[in-house]
Amino acid sequence: MVNVNIDLIKRLEKPKNKVDVVLDTDAFNEIDDQFALAYLIQSSEKLNLKAVYAAPFDNHHSSGPEDGMERSFEEIFKVYDLMKETRFHDVTFKGATQFLENNVTYCDCDAVNDLVERSKGYSKENPLYVIGIAAATNIASAIIKDKTIVDRIVILWLGGLSYDWHDNRSFNSGQDVIAAQVLLDSYVPLVQFPGKGVIDHFTTTGPELEYWLKGKNDFCDYMIEKTAEEARITYGGKVWSRAIWDVVPVAWLLDGEFMLDKLVTSPIMQENHYYSNDPRRHFIKYVYSVNRDNLMNDLFEKMARFN
Repeated sequence: MVNVNIDLIKRLEKPKNKVDVVLDTDAFNEIDDQFALAYLIQSSEKLNLKAVYAAPFDNHHSSGPEDGMERSFEEIFKVYDLMKETRFHDVTFKGATQFLENNVTYCDCDAVNDLVERSKGYSKENPLYVIGIAAATNIASAIIKDKTIVDRIVILWLGGLSYDWHDNRSFNSGQDVIAAQVLLDSYVPLVQFPGKGVIDHFTTTGPELEYWLKGKNDFCDYMIEKTAEEARITYGGKVWSRAIWDVVPVAWLLDGEFMLDKLVTSPIMQENHYYSNDPRRHFIKYVYSVNRDNLMNDLFEKMARFN
């Protein structure tokens, strides 16, 4: 385990140079995925987007995991259209149509197959960074399909809640607990971004969005309207703030004092929505604080600068 952890510590250092990235997103689920995708595209000085995968989800925005994935696939292209962006059409793939049933059977789909094949061009020294802002079904399926992929990728995953939270009822991990277990058990270099208690501090409001983004471009106007609509559905009151969680994993790869992280032993994801811990397990990185203002400033500047 000592040698494993030495290797993981090295591979979990933030990259200093420009890196290749893929994004796994349930883009139609909320409004933060669209911000994250646009932010990633607009951060090309450091991030080279190689592919985008549509992930499944199941809530009031879909009739089931397959429908959620299909709607997410369409929403990804809507973001491209609003950004007048065509470079990524041919590297955007449909993902799983259902969640994992066990940890030995993967979901066979274009996204999983692309991730496995694409990863073969990378190594421990030059990894492919996989940003997961959805249920981890696609990413976990790739690990199940080809276990050697853990030597070629680093995963940044928004899933689970703060270790200090009273439960672990996270949407992304709760949708597919088996996929979350695969990620946390596989010895893959993993940076975990917990939702409530940490990443939910990255919030914005209607007046702030109006002030900084209104009229800047079609994407900004779309996101102001969509964020306000989602807030009305979720909160229903005149006063609201809205977390745009999914931006944070993208920002981890960028230069800037955007967050703090630490090494921890990988938690055990239980099916009853709680964590268990074993100090003998391997290391992952855990983000425990977000500098909201620094990151929001960078996000707004990048969202407003394209036409």
